[in-house]
Amino acid sequence: MAFASLSMGCGYYSFTGASIPEHLGTVAIPLAEDATSNPIPDLGGMLTERLVERFVRQTRLELETDETEADAVLSAEIRQYAVRPAAVGGEYRAALNQLSITVSARYADRVEEQEVFERSFSASFEYDPSDFTGEEEAATEALDDIADDIFQAATSNW
Repeated sequence: MAFASLSMGCGYYSFTGASIPEHLGTVAIPLAEDATSNPIPDLGGMLTERLVERFVRQTRLELETDETEADAVLSAEIRQYAVRPAAVGGEYRAALNQLSITVSARYADRVEEQEVFERSFSASFEYDPSDFTGEEEAATEALDDIADDIFQAATSNW
């Protein structure tokens, strides 16, 4: 796995701590694939939206819709979605569930023709199974954490 490294003098630093090399001006973030069978509609779209928001709002990068024209490409795939009991209550029913999501992400610098990283990111959140919206809220929190981790990995390795 190749990691690009540039000194801070050659990169771009923003107030968010994101370091982007000067030669990168655009990023393509295709719709995240969802390889799971989960009950949340458009989980891949939710992750993509979070990634776009972080890369466009917190860096100087502009979103490019055509991967072949982008200076950098970030692709993601939701590989695992699991719900397990975290605590058992009366009558051996789950009093608390834990939702875990794992995403495989790849970030490539197309200008320098280098793979910055390809790795998995995971997050887990607990929720009350009797709360109708609990699982979706836990999934949203997990996706937020994963998007933050992917953003940090992509902008701190330079």
